[in-house]
Amino acid sequence: MEKREQNIDFYQKIRKKLVNWYDSPEGKKFKFTEFLLAAPDLFYLLCKLSFDPHVPSKEKAKIAAAIAYFVSPVDMIPEIILGPIGYSDDIVVAAYALNSIINHVDKSIVEKHWVGNQDILVLIQEILKIATDLVGMKKFDKIKNLLK
Repeated sequence: MEKREQNIDFYQKIRKKLVNWYDSPEGKKFKFTEFLLAAPDLFYLLCKLSFDPHVPSKEKAKIAAAIAYFVSPVDMIPEIILGPIGYSDDIVVAAYALNSIINHVDKSIVEKHWVGNQDILVLIQEILKIATDLVGMKKFDKIKNLLK
């Protein structure tokens, strides 16, 4: 199976899982559900940017790390144990990688590949602010350092 097809399949798998969870009582009462619903779109954006010739190699390395973190069953908040809430850390890693990319390429490149409903630039900043508020700046800096 081609790598792009695998990424699309993973995207569809996440989307279905999160939409089903959103419709559940647990999903409806979770404070950050709207951000979790962005997980598949963030994953898709990372995949699209990894193939864009306008994205520098150094930024593609960060993208690759964020994609690997998304698909890895072993991470700080594992989906296999916590279900969709486990995508919280994946979203933060994706937002950090995308924030770095936006600072190094024309924002229109990122916006061109974005399929979500929200403004991607605003979404990234909101995710990073919430992450910083929840875990504190020192711990958040450790997460950021994973992608440097």
